Amino acid sequence: MTQQQKIAVIGLGSMGYGIASSILRAGHTVHGFDVVAAQMEKFQGEGGAKGTLSDVAGDLDAAVVVVLNAAQTETVLFGDDGLVSNLKSGAVVLACATVSPDFARDMASRCAKVGVLYLDSPISGGSLKAANGQLSVMASGSVEAFGAAKPVLDAAAETVFELGDEVGAGSAMKAVNQLLAGVHIAAMAEAITFGMTQGVEPAKFLEVISKCAGTSWMLENRAPHIVDGDYTPHSSVDIWPKDLGIVLDIAKSAKFSAPITAAALQQFVAASGSGFGREDDAAVAKIYARNAGLTLPGDD
Repeated sequence: MTQQQKIAVIGLGSMGYGIASSILRAGHTVHGFDVVAAQMEKFQGEGGAKGTLSDVAGDLDAAVVVVLNAAQTETVLFGDDGLVSNLKSGAVVLACATVSPDFARDMASRCAKVGVLYLDSPISGGSLKAANGQLSVMASGSVEAFGAAKPVLDAAAETVFELGDEVGAGSAMKAVNQLLAGVHIAAMAEAITFGMTQGVEPAKFLEVISKCAGTSWMLENRAPHIVDGDYTPHSSVDIWPKDLGIVLDIAKSAKFSAPITAAALQQFVAASGSGFGREDDAAVAKIYARNAGLTLPGDD
């Protein structure tokens, strides 16, 4: 049995809360932190440990940073009263946000200067898999970082892809995944609304296409949100201008043209600009529907 560890999860959104719950279920002492106090109180009510981050940081074996972007990651780690300066030597940071490989390498270098290990560990799988401890983790870092992070990975992940000892490889793979994921969501939205122009109802689209060659994991996961007219955010529209923007920045630095990614990005930008940014990312279909004069389920 894995020795009980003291672990902090910073960021208790849909993914972070699930990760924290999975680690807690595995028998570890888990502190959960978020800018939304209600999320922290809820987690503590379910068995999460109490204490401020500055008070408990020195005793932590691992810190899992599940925030939105690179800027928030850097603030958590190295901002005013940053976490890293308070961690003990040999503690490990698992950084889960989608960031550029260069950013991940910079964070790892700065952690190493004070004896803190860093695992480049972006995640995939959605909120349900996070809650069930079934995430996929695209991880890269030193053997020591992998060793220190093992209790967290065992608790939170179903599949850990070990992508080598060079930090940045995990973030590069996550960028590849996000390119496909974002494009697939936009393509699903385009296809389901195109079908409506031909008399294909969204429910029938989902029934048929999910069993045909044109399906994708994103289609099967997101199309039901459109069919149900339920845009409760499991993953919001606003995530995609950020993530696909990162993909295009990396592509630009590699002198690589990614026109399909760019087209998908514009649809998410339009959805965000139309007020749908905090809705589920399936709401990108509302842009297609509006432009074609269509009425989606739930909008009657």
